[in-house]
Amino acid sequence: MQADGARFTWVRSKVTDMSTAWQYTPISADGRLGLADQHPGRSDPAYRRRRDALAARAEGHRVGAPYPAVDYTEDEHRTWRAVHRALGPAHHAHACRAVLDAGEDAGIRADRIPQHTEVSALLTARTGFAFTLAGGVVPNERFLGAMAHGYFHAVQFVRHPAVPLYAPEPDVLHDVFGHGVHLSCARLARLYRLIGQAANRTETDEALATLSRVYWFTLEYGLITEAGTPKAFGAALLSSYGEIGAHDRRTIHPLDLRAAATTPYLISGYQPVLYAARSLEHLEDVLGAFCTDFDDDSASRLCVPALPRDRP
Repeated sequence: MQADGARFTWVRSKVTDMSTAWQYTPISADGRLGLADQHPGRSDPAYRRRRDALAARAEGHRVGAPYPAVDYTEDEHRTWRAVHRALGPAHHAHACRAVLDAGEDAGIRADRIPQHTEVSALLTARTGFAFTLAGGVVPNERFLGAMAHGYFHAVQFVRHPAVPLYAPEPDVLHDVFGHGVHLSCARLARLYRLIGQAANRTETDEALATLSRVYWFTLEYGLITEAGTPKAFGAALLSSYGEIGAHDRRTIHPLDLRAAATTPYLISGYQPVLYAARSLEHLEDVLGAFCTDFDDDSASRLCVPALPRDRP
């Protein structure tokens, strides 16, 4: 696999204890691993100025309000094209059938980064969803609750060009290749709305944290089993070339939402534990029932213990 002329392999340098290898992230184009803070997207001052300037646009943004387009640079479009070339074959090899079908309907262009308004126009026509502006990680109440009303918080900045196939935080590629694909499919979009509706019925931080973990291990990092093989479903897997099929480095459990609700997650690294539904229908049934019954007392009924904050 080529990415702007560089072979993208996974080199476990500087990791001597493989039991903790999941805490490391790709920090170079050849797949060298290191801590998330060593990623050039965190440590390159010029990149950070561009990223932060685009993120700052979200300050004071009202959900659903219009916002300006971005004049992307040729380097940013080049990063998009490199990721598009890599993810196509990766999806066909590792993604579940529902995602492949949704991807065909999503019509993601190969030549340049689409503006949010372009993506939203396609999503609105298919499922009634639209992007609304985010500057980074959004508080659970706002992020999850907006999905009940057909809005998904998405960022405009692009991952660092030195590591085009992995980003330690959500970027425009993650939002389009992951959530944009999901939200072009009515069945998948319904799951987002159900989680949003559940969020809007809750008032406590504990309940929202429980719901956030369920969201994380289904719509962000969920798997669906096909012909006995776990296939990528979650949006974070769909936008990460290296992680989408890296099942040899993780533990996979059958889908269990109570267990998922008690599992901390790592925002900026590979996940060591994932959950696999038996089918899309199974995911719809289990997640639908969970969301329908969810309220502020759900964490107590499920005996979900208090957990430390999920790590950035």
